[in-house]
Amino acid sequence: MATIALDATYTVDPEPSGIAVYSRRLIESLADRENRYRFLLCYRLSRFRQRREFLRPSSPLAPGGFSTRFVQEPLTFWLPWEAELFHSLAQRPPAFRFRKEIVTVFDVFPITGQNYSAPEFRRKFSSLLRKAVGRAARVITLSRYTASQLTDHCNVPAERIRVIPAGVDLPVQSLTPGERRREREKLVGNGYEMILSVGVIQTRKNTLNALRALALLPERYKLVLAGGGKGYGSEAVYKFIGAARLASRVTLLGYVAAERLAALYEAASVFLFPSLEEGFGIPVLEAMAHGVPVVTSNTSSLPEVGGRAVLYVDPREPADIAKNVVRAAEDDDLRQRMIQDGLVRAREFTWRRTAEQTCQVYEEVLG
Repeated sequence: MATIALDATYTVDPEPSGIAVYSRRLIESLADRENRYRFLLCYRLSRFRQRREFLRPSSPLAPGGFSTRFVQEPLTFWLPWEAELFHSLAQRPPAFRFRKEIVTVFDVFPITGQNYSAPEFRRKFSSLLRKAVGRAARVITLSRYTASQLTDHCNVPAERIRVIPAGVDLPVQSLTPGERRREREKLVGNGYEMILSVGVIQTRKNTLNALRALALLPERYKLVLAGGGKGYGSEAVYKFIGAARLASRVTLLGYVAAERLAALYEAASVFLFPSLEEGFGIPVLEAMAHGVPVVTSNTSSLPEVGGRAVLYVDPREPADIAKNVVRAAEDDDLRQRMIQDGLVRAREFTWRRTAEQTCQVYEEVLG
């Protein structure tokens, strides 16, 4: 029975999003299926004590099971002898050289976008990413867009890349129309349309143009922002809210846990995700799964996620964003079609499929 080491460091992130959500759900889905492997969940020493906070799989573990290890140079120099394969879920190479390595790459924006992060972050990220993909026998990406970026900017041969989309958890129980309305009224008041946007407030997420679009909309439209408030470029966002006198129309919730986020999706009139650069875009899937019309960017990987179920906009044109938000909120026939198409689209993306296709890559590399 082959042993595979997985970088589980981000599974214990206290505010999981993006990489952390992917890491948790992939590992849980691997545990929920029958497979021929034994897994080592590896944590950097700084996170090892929090490993018990990681949700355990609900079903019995597969034969061989899962065990944990901490990774710390030079103390755990023996780890490469314990596993035939290391799968990095953090876009960086492992601390030690393993016999065979795989890396999942979520995005490459610090390499391709000069305005989305600080210079020091870009230098560090670029170095780690290039080293990881250079060593990897296979590179997994969540979208064809990211695969092409790796080929163009990191010289990764296309034959070494495997595209495996992320999944989404469908709601076990949805709010009734009345409950959705009451939840919306609690957030924005009676008679208002609620635009929901999820993600860290930062330049890459294009929060500023979402606000510029809001300023063009009638007063009955309000924007609810759910996500960390101190991303790169967030100062310009807060300054614009004050200068445009939008404070009464914008609600800043900060980070929102998954349980609360589900209710926000279902309360929203429209979900707006005008990001400038995304390696995948899990919030678009989540919104569709909860039955809310989605307006998102026509750039990067987002058309791969939304398919024909969403409205696409030029993220650099606030007027285009505003126009399509109104369409999604007020055109009843279009709205109902988007909701139904979105539900169908979301069901195509399962974590079980993500785990199965990832195991196929393991089998391919291990032979």
